Amino acid sequence: MQYRTPSRLGRPLSVIGQGCWQIGADWGDVSDDSANAVLEAALQAGVTFFDTADVYGDGRSERLVGGLPERAAALAGEAGSSSAPLFIATKASRRADPFAPESFTEENLRSWIERSRQNLATDTIDLAQLHCPPPEIYRDDRVFDVLDALVGEKKIAAWGVSVETCEEALISLEREHLASIQIILNPFRLKPLDEVVPTAREKGVAIIARVPLASGLLTGKFSPSTTFAGNDHRSFNRHGEAFDQGETFSGVEYETGLEAVARLEQALDGAMPLPEATLRWITGQDGVTAAIPGASTGEQARRNAAAGSEPTAEQADVLERFDTAVRETYEELLRESIHPRW
Repeated sequence: MQYRTPSRLGRPLSVIGQGCWQIGADWGDVSDDSANAVLEAALQAGVTFFDTADVYGDGRSERLVGGLPERAAALAGEAGSSSAPLFIATKASRRADPFAPESFTEENLRSWIERSRQNLATDTIDLAQLHCPPPEIYRDDRVFDVLDALVGEKKIAAWGVSVETCEEALISLEREHLASIQIILNPFRLKPLDEVVPTAREKGVAIIARVPLASGLLTGKFSPSTTFAGNDHRSFNRHGEAFDQGETFSGVEYETGLEAVARLEQALDGAMPLPEATLRWITGQDGVTAAIPGASTGEQARRNAAAGSEPTAEQADVLERFDTAVRETYEELLRESIHPRW
């Protein structure tokens, strides 16, 4: 596993983190046993960066992640375990009406962070992120003054933002104390590479690529006949019925996504599994700190983590071919619908 240390965070992150939405809710039923197997497998594979949110299962994901320090201590010294410190990030601000700017009061912000501290069983949260707030919030100094105060009080060590659009990311980059940006970045979402990542790199701000496998589309396992459970966002949010459409399949229309996947797999020609190529391609972009794929089984978590190793010369050649296919596919199938919106 590779580790990177953005200057504004000052802490190393594993280049493959573990996204923990999937073990909380909205991805069908994931038992506690399965969720714990995911966390255990990720730890054993050298993952030190875990990202959750207070609304994932109404705190369920945070509570599961809160047990990680004890697990990591038990694994310390075992073969394959990492010497890098554990880094746990959470997100807040969607417990109230996420589309109502008036919800972002100091009282609410503090109560959300306090609840997360309790769920995570920690005095100081490593990284607290605003969770895709309304666009107006990015210009609201009062909100960021509260986050700065929480850092001063050592209730959080640093703060960042999780954004829907490149415009929101660029506004956030104007703030001196911003430590990280979570943004959807994958072969279906190339705009951040042009507009956000270079500035973040210059400022030492961490770029965390979320939805890296496009809600599973970029695993190559789906077909036109694939169905999803009723409590899976890939059923109920395809057109943005519950939250931003970009959270589901990166906003790509399902059939178009399948066509794009077929092109990418053809370019790989069996030389590397599509999800591994996708994660290696993302983390190989200059200025990207980490990608945070989800998983519903321990085996998925292990396979994801394996993509965090330094690529061999042979793998680098495959990824160069893959990069060409990614950019051609984006231009031909995706740019027109994706680029202007996000």
